[in-house]
Amino acid sequence: MSDIVGGPDPSAITSVTAESSKTTGFDANRISEVKAWLTSQFDAVGKDVPDFEYTPRSIAELHKIATLSQAKTQASAIVANDYRQKAAEYRSQAARIREILESVGLAEESVPSNVVSSAHVLAKVANLLDVRDTELSSFLVAVADLSLRKTAVEEKRAKVQQESKVLLEYTRKAIARLTYLKRTLSQLEDDIAPCEAQMENWKTNLAIMESKERQYLQEYGYYKAVLNRVGYTPEISHGVLVEMAEHKKDLEKKTKPILDTLRSYQDLPPDKALAALAIEDKKRQYGAAEKYLEDVLQSALASSE
Repeated sequence: MSDIVGGPDPSAITSVTAESSKTTGFDANRISEVKAWLTSQFDAVGKDVPDFEYTPRSIAELHKIATLSQAKTQASAIVANDYRQKAAEYRSQAARIREILESVGLAEESVPSNVVSSAHVLAKVANLLDVRDTELSSFLVAVADLSLRKTAVEEKRAKVQQESKVLLEYTRKAIARLTYLKRTLSQLEDDIAPCEAQMENWKTNLAIMESKERQYLQEYGYYKAVLNRVGYTPEISHGVLVEMAEHKKDLEKKTKPILDTLRSYQDLPPDKALAALAIEDKKRQYGAAEKYLEDVLQSALASSE
């Protein structure tokens, strides 16, 4: 039954499957053998054979398993018989040795207890050292082998201890690193609230600055349009404007007498001919003043360039 649990040889099952695929019908002999084997196996554990469908494939598989199980059972029976035979030989040899010891007066009853204890200890030591005879050389070889194994174990133990120290050092460093990371995480968590408040303040300021930027851009566009409309050019600087204002004052001083004279003509008698001559004369003087003003402005612009 143990062979069923362990499973058959895969190669054997494969060969049986190949053979069963060539079979077209039931084999009555195989069915009877399989039924007998199943009955014997389940009876051995006190259970009934379960019902299942007998197909060519299942019969072939079960027959192969039964064949393997029976072969292994026979092999185990042969080994068991061999062990039983050896045990009987060992018992007969022990009885013969006991008779020899009793004949020379070394029976277990007549030997002191300390000798018996020593013999038992010697037997245990022999079993421990795996010594099969009483030769001193065998004992020395076994002790040397045991010493070598002890040395190997000690070397392995020292290596393991060294590795343990290294791992312990790594663990200590890892714990220190973990403590540092936890402390850093705690500090970062404490800084979250102030940083969020500062970010909100920055967002508010950014919105205000964006609004101001749009306002300044609008004002810049408006003033630029105004300057373009009044004929402003980059050549007109503050110094040029100051100089032109001074020339304007000079011209106003020079034209003031002419304006006063023109105002005095308002009191002339209504003589059309005289009035026309006076007007023509004043126009000529006024044109000359304007021409002089234009020449001054042109010279001022030329000097600024």
